[in-house]
Amino acid sequence: MDFKKTKYGRFMNSRVPSDKRYQPTEYEHAANCATHALWIIPSILGSSILYFLSDDQWETITAWIYGFGLSGLFTMSTVFHTVSWKKSHLRTVEQRVHMCDRIAIYFFIAASYAPWLNLRELGPWAWHMRWMVWIMACVGTVYVFLFHERYKIIELIFYTAMAAVPAFVILSMHDRDGLFELAVGGAFYSLGTVFFKSDGLIPFAHAIWHLFVAMGAGTHYYAIWRYLYTPGPGQVKTFR
Repeated sequence: MDFKKTKYGRFMNSRVPSDKRYQPTEYEHAANCATHALWIIPSILGSSILYFLSDDQWETITAWIYGFGLSGLFTMSTVFHTVSWKKSHLRTVEQRVHMCDRIAIYFFIAASYAPWLNLRELGPWAWHMRWMVWIMACVGTVYVFLFHERYKIIELIFYTAMAAVPAFVILSMHDRDGLFELAVGGAFYSLGTVFFKSDGLIPFAHAIWHLFVAMGAGTHYYAIWRYLYTPGPGQVKTFR
């Protein structure tokens, strides 16, 4: 008898081979949906705040880009996990939505960098990185269409590389405010990947990964709001 099923039967299924997709238990499915669904409305409201705090067209455009990336991530994740949970007659839809969920991650990473690349004075590579992050997101999208779920470790490496490479440009900021929060948010994402790869080893591993994503996104949102959209001393910013 499988020890994991005996001890964690309601909360975790057995580990599956690398070429198979892990099948969450009913409890894990519910947790996977809830842990990202809870952040859809806050992400929309938070993005709206940035929009109303925008002083010029460039800040407004950046707020839209970041807002779509942030809310899109939580929305697509919730849709996928909901369809996956109730997939008895939706196998084709599940596959397509899963691809959209993976693609949303690439564009979320690019959108998360957009405020820093667009609104901060950076080093000589900043201008190039502004469009390079979107090229990387597009390359990731093509990869999903061609090799979805075929080489999982390569996909994880792509996500990690896309998240890390633009950081070298961010480090060239003349104004260092916000770097601590960016590092803390990055640490949340990095620690979360341990749980992302632990389905079948740790109960509710994927839901825990979702919580690390939410903490990372929340920390980065705070930095964007505090250091890029909130007025400094002696300044007054009003909603328009």
